[in-house]
Amino acid sequence: MSAKIISINISPKKGMRKKAVDSALLKDNHGIENDAHASGKWHRQVSLLAIESIKKMQDKGLKVGPGDFAENITTEGVNLPVLPVGTKMTIGDDIEVEVSQIGKLCHARCAIYEQAGDCVMPREGIFVKVIKGGVIKTGDEIKVAK
Repeated sequence: MSAKIISINISPKKGMRKKAVDSALLKDNHGIENDAHASGKWHRQVSLLAIESIKKMQDKGLKVGPGDFAENITTEGVNLPVLPVGTKMTIGDDIEVEVSQIGKLCHARCAIYEQAGDCVMPREGIFVKVIKGGVIKTGDEIKVAK
């Protein structure tokens, strides 16, 4: 199975669940246009979380799906948390991103944690910076550089 984008998710403000869109513009060294987390000023420009991680939370009885963990891109077929910082990936034909952080520290317990007593984003989500931007679409292939 090849790796691909299952969902692209954006929000106008930080701290809220993201809504799915069919496509989005990744801007060089900035992030996703019209997303609250886009800012060329830091290394966490775009967040990724695998559908496989979301399914772990669904198996615990939560009614969650893509975007509910505030991830920008929901993937399938990539073991995200094992990718070392510095790993490059190609999305679609020629969009390039580089892994900049694995997981994150959650300072406050989110609603997901409160419901389930756990949240996968801090352990299994990753962040990337945009090296070469372009338009991404749901279904685009993701290739991890060897």
